[in-house]
Amino acid sequence: MEKFRWAYIGSGNIAHSTANSILKGDHRIVSVYSRNFEKAKKFAEKYGAEAFDNFENAVNRDDVDAVYIATPHTSHVEYAVKAMKLSKPVLCEKPVGVSQKDVEILINTAKETNTYFCEAMWTWFSDVALTVKKWVQSGEIGEIKEVVINYAFPGILMPKTSRVLTPETAGGALLDVGIYPITYCYNIFGVPKDVKCKGIIKNGIDIGETVTLYYDGFKCTLKMSLCYLRENCKIIGTKGSVSLPAFFHMASKAILKNEKGKQIFDGKTDYLTEFTHVAEEIRQGKKESGFIPFEATNECMKIMDECRKQMNLVYPFETL
Repeated sequence: MEKFRWAYIGSGNIAHSTANSILKGDHRIVSVYSRNFEKAKKFAEKYGAEAFDNFENAVNRDDVDAVYIATPHTSHVEYAVKAMKLSKPVLCEKPVGVSQKDVEILINTAKETNTYFCEAMWTWFSDVALTVKKWVQSGEIGEIKEVVINYAFPGILMPKTSRVLTPETAGGALLDVGIYPITYCYNIFGVPKDVKCKGIIKNGIDIGETVTLYYDGFKCTLKMSLCYLRENCKIIGTKGSVSLPAFFHMASKAILKNEKGKQIFDGKTDYLTEFTHVAEEIRQGKKESGFIPFEATNECMKIMDECRKQMNLVYPFETL
């Protein structure tokens, strides 16, 4: 089979990370567009692509099978809509926007243009996360009693001009960090009955929060932060537990303990698996991902909107 051909929008850190991974498989990057043309040229030279200073010229080509959007999330809607209106399938980095209104625009555009659209959330293309979901939903640990997930990285140490720390690019812990544990719980347990969020706002962004998702008979306590480095997940049931030393970042191990003993699942979480699954779905003619359906992206953004509302977190561009 011929290699799947991508147009890259954006040439920053995440673009480099994904490129290094997917080029080990049956993928090619044929074009790249960036508002910084010099960066685009360096990226193109490194990965064997052609650089463009015009979005349409980079995307609207016969040798582009799909578009990958790796820009700051404040520009995701603009580029994704443009690509879908050119009938190009889109894989868009998470979060796909900054609010549920953004998600609605993207989903409606995908349906109106009959074009594939998917959020790039590598966790749910991973055999590790899918195994955890199977264990929990099949009753391996009985009825759920409690879920605790911690995820943080020292983003506060990044340059002050970083998009992660900038209100104008919707920086902060929730959209960059919190989306992972929130999505993890949603994909296993569905829509929560209630959401509570307590956070710390500094310099116009949230630097950390605790989000509690309430379900029938149990709650998920999710702690997220830009101030330190920490990551783990534990799901406790009446008959056992599931734990992950790393549930998101390159997650490779899940541990099941119950009355049968201890079981360890070794797998992988990587960009190549994600991009390969997406390419397969596009080649099959699908318009919506079976791994991350529209409803999942929409419901998780609703949860984050509620968290922002409770923290009174409003980005500068939303008040214009």
